[in-house]
Amino acid sequence: MSTIDINKVRADFPTLKQKIRGKDLVYLDNAATSHKPQCVIDAIEEFYRDYNSNIHRGVHKLSQIATDKYENARKIVKDYINADSTEEIIFTKGTTDSVNLVTNSFGRKYLKEGDEVLISHMEHHSNIVPWQLLCEQIGCVLKVAPINDKGEIIWEEFENLLSEKTKLISVVHISNSLGTINPIKKIIDAGHSRGIPVMMDAAQSIHHVKIDVKELDVDFLVFSGHKIYGPTGIGVLYGKKKYLNAMPPYQGGGDMILSVSFEKTIYNELPAKFEAGTPNIAGAIGLGAAIKYISELGLDNIAAYEKELLDYATEKVSAIPGVRIIGTADHKASVLSFVMEAAHPHDVGTMMDMDGVAIRTGHHCTEPVMRRFDVPATSRASFSFYNTKEEIDVLVKSIEKIIDMFS
Repeated sequence: MSTIDINKVRADFPTLKQKIRGKDLVYLDNAATSHKPQCVIDAIEEFYRDYNSNIHRGVHKLSQIATDKYENARKIVKDYINADSTEEIIFTKGTTDSVNLVTNSFGRKYLKEGDEVLISHMEHHSNIVPWQLLCEQIGCVLKVAPINDKGEIIWEEFENLLSEKTKLISVVHISNSLGTINPIKKIIDAGHSRGIPVMMDAAQSIHHVKIDVKELDVDFLVFSGHKIYGPTGIGVLYGKKKYLNAMPPYQGGGDMILSVSFEKTIYNELPAKFEAGTPNIAGAIGLGAAIKYISELGLDNIAAYEKELLDYATEKVSAIPGVRIIGTADHKASVLSFVMEAAHPHDVGTMMDMDGVAIRTGHHCTEPVMRRFDVPATSRASFSFYNTKEEIDVLVKSIEKIIDMFS
């Protein structure tokens, strides 16, 4: 049972107080991006107002403060996922940037022509396209594990695709378009039993469930700040030091070097080796504030409350004639995708906006999933701990109104 005080929580998010077209905002697009609590907004504002300065390079007071705040954010991330060291925490622009870092650095070092990378059919485009680019460039092969009609990985098929040619498994933890929670520990163990490292896309799980990288024994983990109530433009790559130390830099520039001459450059130690140039300092500080905020709420409380919302919404939407839910896995997070016989998802999203309801419509950067379920797109409502059952009731009434209108 959740102990979240919903009224107190909602008061922390200023965006939720507004009206859209004269209606109270019902924000159900949290899988795309989450809103920011006031403490995150304050942390970013404080940086720019009080101690805006570049980090690592300056001996003056403002630079020292900025450096300490930035590196403290790295420690907050390290503690949140229970990594061994802050050296394993690389700040990036987001999940996509993190995946591309691994693709270009790990992939170019460890993969050769004919080697294979295994992903699943439910991956976000950001965990498909970078691997396709690498395959085009070096001749490796991308393998795809199929999913069943519920939106779950078919385990026997997944295992059958593992071979001596498999050099990396890269799989999403929670699907952004189906809500499926994949058996990530089982996947990691299956890979490791064959000597295969595993990368975990935690963009949709980092704020919903507790993740312990040591307990999972995952080799790489990626996520974005804006999904976890932090700023846009900041993300994280966690990697085991044995891989990060061996991988070449992804980009060149300031801060990732120890010494530069025209004859030779000596690269910096971790984590600086992968953080070329001036980073998103305010973004990292804001991410640290966001993680502190949800840690104080407690992930167990968050998970319990969001499950209540998902169960309630699933029951209500399932009962509406002419509506079909896409993604009915036995283990799901708070994502509810659906299609309606009466209207195209784009029309649904437009009409719901008139009621102040913000949902996402389209293919959700998972076009292969749409083709698997033979739909052009879906309407997706995704829930956060600041949503309420009353807001779900507004969603349901809006669906029923659209059906009546288009029928």
